[in-house]
Amino acid sequence: MIIKTVNLETVCGVTSRLPENDKPEIAFAGKSNVGKSSLINALMNRKAYARTSSQPGKTQTINFYNVNDALYYVDLPGYGYAKISQREKEKWGRMVENYLKKSAQLRCVFLLVDIRHEPSANDRQMYEWVTGNGYRPVVVATKLDKIKRSQVAKQVKLVRTGLGIGPDVTVIPFSAETKQGREEIWALIEELAG
Repeated sequence: MIIKTVNLETVCGVTSRLPENDKPEIAFAGKSNVGKSSLINALMNRKAYARTSSQPGKTQTINFYNVNDALYYVDLPGYGYAKISQREKEKWGRMVENYLKKSAQLRCVFLLVDIRHEPSANDRQMYEWVTGNGYRPVVVATKLDKIKRSQVAKQVKLVRTGLGIGPDVTVIPFSAETKQGREEIWALIEELAG
């Protein structure tokens, strides 16, 4: 995928109305600090367009990036961050659920999990939430460069077991450092966006 233009077009907070886009939307969900902004930057071929932060829980809005004036990458707020109050978490939850239920253009949700660890209860809940809203998530196992090549198959199996998913669900190991997995994700996005 050749990225010519990227534009952060809409930022939706808890009280914002969702935009009525006329282009396909590809959403990215994941726990705070799983590497969501890094993946989005890698997919946009930009170094720091989506803000990465050493402080988890930074994305508190739904951000719509217009890519090539052809589709949107939608960055959903990170979940599972402990330092945010329960009330804040519930607000984000409602905001994300509202998006999943109401977006007419959403084609797919990429769910990011850390390949080094078994998926958390929050990851499982998010997976069930996405499927419960009628979508079939693609799982991206991030931080691939942090494990040895010999461990990849074992860790992918751990991700599958932890999320309770079978071989019919796509799991793509990805590294923001080496960009391994990016071409595979782009190919899927192109297919999904038609």
